[in-house]
This record gives sequence, C-alpha cells and structure tokens, in this order.
Amino acid sequence: MQTQQITPLNKNYHFHYSFNKNSRKPVILFLHGFMGNIHEFDEAIQLLGDDFSYLTLDLPGHGKTKVLCGDECYKIENTAQAIINLLDELEIAQCFLVGYSMGGRLGLYLTLHFPERFIKVVLESASPGLPTDAERLSRIKSDYKITRKLIRMIDKSEFQFFLHNWYNQPIFGNIKNHPAYQKMIESRLENNPLALAKSLQFMGNGYQPSLWTKIEANQIPLLLLVGEYDEKFVHINTAMYYRNPLVTQLQVIQKAGHNIHLENTRDFVDHVGKFLLEN
Repeated sequence: MQTQQITPLNKNYHFHYSFNKNSRKPVILFLHGFMGNIHEFDEAIQLLGDDFSYLTLDLPGHGKTKVLCGDECYKIENTAQAIINLLDELEIAQCFLVGYSMGGRLGLYLTLHFPERFIKVVLESASPGLPTDAERLSRIKSDYKITRKLIRMIDKSEFQFFLHNWYNQPIFGNIKNHPAYQKMIESRLENNPLALAKSLQFMGNGYQPSLWTKIEANQIPLLLLVGEYDEKFVHINTAMYYRNPLVTQLQVIQKAGHNIHLENTRDFVDHVGKFLLEN
C-alpha cells in the first residue's frame, strides 16, 4: 500500500515522502532533480511494476518537505545525512538508488560517503561537481543571478516564464516538443520559487564539494545514463566512467536530452530494471 505523509525526521526536517512497500521486494530510493518533486518518476515506477518497493520524496526546497533550520540544511552534506536518517526511520538497511540531475549529484555523494547503505546506483544526467575552486566560484556567481530572479518573482506567470526559459537550455534538447512537457511545467509550478532559490544556492554545483577523486575508490556498481542530445553530460559521464570502469557502466540513451526518464521513459526503465536485477 502506498502512503504519503509529512513526518518529522529530526528537528531540522519534515520530509514529505511516499513509501510503496513490498516486504519481499528490494527498495529503490528515487531522488528527483532541481524543481522536481515526489512525482518525478511516477511513470517510470508504473513501468517497473511489481519487481521493487519504492521510496520517493520531496528534497529540501521542493514540494511539501519543510526545512526548519537555516541555510546550512540545504547543503548536500546535511541533506545526505537527513536521507540516511530517514532510511533508518523506515528500517531500510540497504536499497537501490536512482538519482536524476541534482538528485544524481546527491545520489553520488550518498554512494561515496555511505556505501554500506546502497546495493547498486543509477545516476541519470549527473555529475561529480566542479573540479576546481575557480569553476566553483564562477558557478556560485552565475547561480546567484538565477536565485535573485526566483526571489523577486511576484506571481505565477513570472515563474512560468522562468520555467519555459529554463528548458530552452541546450542540455534539454527537444524536451519542449514532448507531449508531456506541459504536464511537467504544471508540476514544477507547484514549487515555491523562494525555497527553490535556497536549494539552488546551497546545493548547486558551486557549493557541492568535488567528488571526482573519490569516484576512483568507489566499489558500488554504478550505471550512468545520459541522453544523446545532452552533449555536455555525455562528456562529463564519459570522464566519470573512465575514472572507475571496473564497477561503472555507461549508456547513452537515444532520442533524449537531459531528462531521459521523461523523453524516453521506456528505454530508461529497461536499462534501470535490467541493471538493478542482474546478478
């Protein structure tokens, strides 16, 4: 049975999550991307069917999850620890993990810092962060301009305009022509721009510690998924693969940009299901 609830994880977070539990099936923890929410992977989960149990949640700054402390609670380190605490609360000793974009960066951080908690990990359009201080500083400055736009929004129409501009970025390929694009926009509009600004500012690429060197020591099987139209992340994930090819697989998904699970849901599900279930 599926449940949705807001439950106090600790004094700093009230996570809004859904846990569709089958005690005989392994759990997949899904982590959405920037501006996503608990429903980000609904269609993929329907196609994956009865082979798994499913845990989805709204990350800090998104959906109905509430952050009850200062800016430090939006950082990747504290968010990761809070998710581990949630797994403890739900008595999930180990699980699979699937993370998209921002959720993929968080997923990689979890994998490398809490390897005992994860069996296999799928990272969709993710990265290990920026390798140099100069690149991180530059990204912090560019993200600050975006956060200023989000903070200053007065009404929903301004937010909608922002979203359409956001998905004009080259990494998203032809997503605006996809039949589900408008439905995705409506889902994104349920977020609070001010809370999104906090997430972007403190869990963006600029603030995230670089994980490039840690990948080399990783022992958890990784599947890296990237869309063929997302040239930037094809390059990043190819470099990730060569850092640790013994436990890492890389798949370039056809007819997709950054958001593979929306643009080519069937291929996404086929690769995820095969990877997680194979011995």
